[in-house]
Amino acid sequence: MLQAIGDFFTSVPWWELLLILFAKTIEISLGTLRVILITKGYRKLGTLFSFVEILLWVFIASVVIKDLVEYPIKGLMYAIGFSAGVCIGSLIESKLALGKIFVQTIVTKDQENDLVSTIRNNNYAATTIEAKGRDNEKTLVLVIANRKEKDVLFGLIESICPSAVIVSNDVSALRGGYLKAWRKIAK
Repeated sequence: MLQAIGDFFTSVPWWELLLILFAKTIEISLGTLRVILITKGYRKLGTLFSFVEILLWVFIASVVIKDLVEYPIKGLMYAIGFSAGVCIGSLIESKLALGKIFVQTIVTKDQENDLVSTIRNNNYAATTIEAKGRDNEKTLVLVIANRKEKDVLFGLIESICPSAVIVSNDVSALRGGYLKAWRKIAK
């Protein structure tokens, strides 16, 4: 029994298993990024990623499938690489933070002027809407910003209005208005 387990883990050279793991991780990371990029409108970059992704898939899958019955450890490495690729791809995307966000902040009426002037002094556009809360007058402050700057914007808001209600949504389409300059990535 122990011999069978030992053979399972040592029947394939370690460098081949690492190659399968590494290549599959890269392939799935690219695939995860590709899907996210295309849904955010970055078609050219997504198309480039898809070419590299499928090229890797063809070669990795053929190496694994060819000997899968004889060496099932290759299938295990393939599966681990897949899972690692999803995780790494999503981490990379969160660091890139592509796209825009729509931030809605609800504050009391007396906090409106300080908050709006702070937001505008930091080169964000802010639109205000009068609102009624349960107990008092409120103001809804609307801001569109780069997703990469979400934490900075939230920090600004919380420094002025610690009790503010802040809601953020991804923006899929946007035209017009005042926006801070952002880095260019091929679309």
